[in-house]
Amino acid sequence: MKLSKIYDPRQMNSYQFVAATGLVMTLLANIILALVGKEIENFNALYLCWAVFFTLGTIVNFRSKPEDDHHHHH
Repeated sequence: MKLSKIYDPRQMNSYQFVAATGLVMTLLANIILALVGKEIENFNALYLCWAVFFTLGTIVNFRSKPEDDHHHHH
């Protein structure tokens, strides 16, 4: 099991990459909301959604075989 599939963007699948990007964007949005003094009800639930999405993507990534890789390397 390659743990780099969890933290290395080059080893992540698209689900993990989207979840990681969503997590970063949610964090930035949360900072901006705090700076302008706004609060959105249940906004923090997005963190749980991204974490679940990332976890499911990680499970798929660990279960995939190298020959299942659909990336096109040139």
